[in-house]
Amino acid sequence: MSDPRGADRVVSGADLPDDSRGRRAAEAAPTVRSTDLEPYTGLRYLSKLFKVMAVLLFVLLVAEIVAGLVSAGGSAVPALLAQGSRLLVLAGILWGVGDLAMLMIDVGHDVRASRILLARQSAQLASGESDEAPRRISTGGIPG
Repeated sequence: MSDPRGADRVVSGADLPDDSRGRRAAEAAPTVRSTDLEPYTGLRYLSKLFKVMAVLLFVLLVAEIVAGLVSAGGSAVPALLAQGSRLLVLAGILWGVGDLAMLMIDVGHDVRASRILLARQSAQLASGESDEAPRRISTGGIPG
């Protein structure tokens, strides 16, 4: 399953446009390492595991309510409410942890993209291929 943002796609110098001097803008840039392209399969499985555990706890809650009402009738309601609320909170926490694992995957993709972009920008600046001349930034009247 590929990432909808294109994080699984390898970008080479041939994919980038020519600069004003006719050279490829990314010839001096570092290539994407294979470790940058590794999927976060462990976190994805962990997320699915937590969500499956949350669903199972919810099914267990429904089964416990049915069994309690069948065996003890209306007198089991206070005990079922206490146990049911505990199971429901635990299922919600497990579901949230699964979502946090997916968020960690997204953060990992963003960090990877930032690292690659920073390396390419550093290589471009080191080779002197800047598209713009340096310009002075106004400090708003503060001498500096």
